[in-house]
Amino acid sequence: MESAFQWASKEGPMTDEHMRGIRMNLHDVVLHTDAIHRGGGQIIPTARRVYYAAELLAEPRLLEPMFLAEISGPSDIMGGVYQVLNTRRGIIEEEIQIVGTPQNMVKCYLPVAESFGFTAALRGATAG
Repeated sequence: MESAFQWASKEGPMTDEHMRGIRMNLHDVVLHTDAIHRGGGQIIPTARRVYYAAELLAEPRLLEPMFLAEISGPSDIMGGVYQVLNTRRGIIEEEIQIVGTPQNMVKCYLPVAESFGFTAALRGATAG
């Protein structure tokens, strides 16, 4: 069931894109009494179709496409990185300080429409 959920959320029923912010609640599962009918080859495709049907019945919506960007650099330029991300509607997912170095890495989601000219703006705000 977990493999089917991962597969179904990786290739959504509408556009074959990764899905974000989805949750399924399983209340009851009844499996066949014969072990031959309980293998992954039997359960995964069936469960994936059930997940697709549940997703379509929940009235899904298409949202703005997003890029996942990973930006790394010294900690003293992170202010410029945050400034550019804020002006371009970036959503910061996590910030990681690389151990033993003065480097930081920021993982963020950036709307595709705002990504044009992003690298030039980033280089301008961080002095290269």
